[in-house]
Amino acid sequence: MAEVYYVISDLHIGGDEELQECAFESELIEFLQTLATTDEDAELVINGDLFGLWEFTELTGLAKFDALVEHHPDLFEQFRRTGETVDITLIPGNHDAELAGYPEYVDRLAAYNVDLQPELHLVRPVGSKRLWIEHGMQEDPNNRLPQFGNPFANPLGYFVNRHVTGKAGQLSKRGRYNWLKDIQSVTPLADIPAWMISNYYYREMSPFLRYASLPFLLLFNLTLLWVVGATLERVGLLRTSVFTDAALLGQFGIVGDVFSLVLFINFVVMGLLVALAIPAFVLARDVRQTLRRFGILSTETVVEEEDAHYVDAALDVFASTPDVVAFIYGHTHRPSLRRIQNRAIVNTGTWLKRFDRVPVRFGLLPPVYRPAYCLNYFRIHESAGRVVIDYEVIEKTAPPELTLLQRLLVSRHTPATPVPPRTVLEPDEPRTVSAPVTPAPR
Repeated sequence: MAEVYYVISDLHIGGDEELQECAFESELIEFLQTLATTDEDAELVINGDLFGLWEFTELTGLAKFDALVEHHPDLFEQFRRTGETVDITLIPGNHDAELAGYPEYVDRLAAYNVDLQPELHLVRPVGSKRLWIEHGMQEDPNNRLPQFGNPFANPLGYFVNRHVTGKAGQLSKRGRYNWLKDIQSVTPLADIPAWMISNYYYREMSPFLRYASLPFLLLFNLTLLWVVGATLERVGLLRTSVFTDAALLGQFGIVGDVFSLVLFINFVVMGLLVALAIPAFVLARDVRQTLRRFGILSTETVVEEEDAHYVDAALDVFASTPDVVAFIYGHTHRPSLRRIQNRAIVNTGTWLKRFDRVPVRFGLLPPVYRPAYCLNYFRIHESAGRVVIDYEVIEKTAPPELTLLQRLLVSRHTPATPVPPRTVLEPDEPRTVSAPVTPAPR
C-alpha cells in the first residue's frame, strides 16, 4: 500500500448542456500533472462524486460515461498519464452511484488507470494506524442509497436533482448572465429560493424596474426609523419635531420632495404589511415547520445537526475499529477538520464554485451571493510515529460575476480558512472517544 495519501472529493463533472462545463478543469489537470512527477509512494483517493451522473437527464447507462470522455478528453488523458506513476482510486458518491451499478464501469475507468472500487468505504493503512474513507451520503436521510449497487434504486435527492439541477443546465443559457448552471453550488438546498430571487433582482429584472424600486428598498429601514420617531414625537416621549415637521424636508427643495414621496410610499407599503402580518406569520410558521420535517430549513441549527450525523458515524467507527485514526468523508461540500483527542474527522469539501451569502449593507434588498472557489486536497502520511494531515488550497480566483450594484451594496471580506494547514495526531492511544467535539472554524 501507499505511504502518502492525497484525498479529494465532490468535483461533480458532467451533466446536461451547460453543466458539462468544468470551470476548474485546468487546475485539476495541473494537480494531476504535479502528482505524476512525485517521487513519493502515493495514492490519490477520489472520495465520491467525481462525476455528475445524476445531472444527465437525457442519457442512460454507459452513454453518460461516453459523453464525459467526449467533452473532457484532456482530463481523461491526464488521468491515464498520472495513473501510470500514482495509484488513483475512486469510490462512488450519490451523484455517481451508478458507477457501482454497472460492472462495465470498472473496465472503462481502468483504461484511464483509475481503479474504481464499488464500495461504500475504504480502509487504508498509515503507519501503524488506519484511515476510514467514505463519501458520506449514507448519513444523509435525503441522499441515502436504499440499495447500493442498484442503479434504479434512488433516494429523494436524485429526483430533486433530476428535475431541478438537470433542468437548470438545460435552461441556463437563456438567462442574461448564464447563472442557472450554478444551482448545484448552492448549499443548503433551502437557500435556492433566496438565491434565485437574488439573481432575478440583480440580473434578470428589467433595469428600469430595478432602479425604479431601488430608492424605496434602500430607504425602507430609514422609513421605519422615521415612523418610529414620528410616533414617539406624537405621544410626547420624544421632545423634538424633527420627524413631524413637514417644512423640514421642504427646505431641501426637489430632493426633499422626492425623499418625502419615497417615505410616504414606503409608509403605505408598511401599512399593508402590518395588515397582512398576522396571516403571513401563521403561514410562515407552518412553512417553517414543514421544512424542518424535511430537514432542509436553512439554519445554523440544521447545519450543525447535519454535521452531528457524521460525528456520530465517526465515533461509531472509532469505537468499533480502535486503530482508525481519521474518519474522512465528503458530500456536504464544507471542508473541515475536527479533532477528538488524537483522532480527526475530516471533510474533503468540494471543487465546485461556492457561494457566500452576504447581506446588503442597508435597506430591504435581496442578499448577494458572492462566488468563490476552494480547490483543496488533504495529504496524509506518517512521520516519526505521528499521523500528519496537511491541508492545501489551490488558488483560483472566481470570475467577476457580481454586477456593479451588487459590489456597491456589500462590503469586502476575506474568507476565513476553515482548516489548519497542518494537523499532527500524536501516537498515544486516546482513553475515550466520547469527549465533546470542538468544530473547526468555518
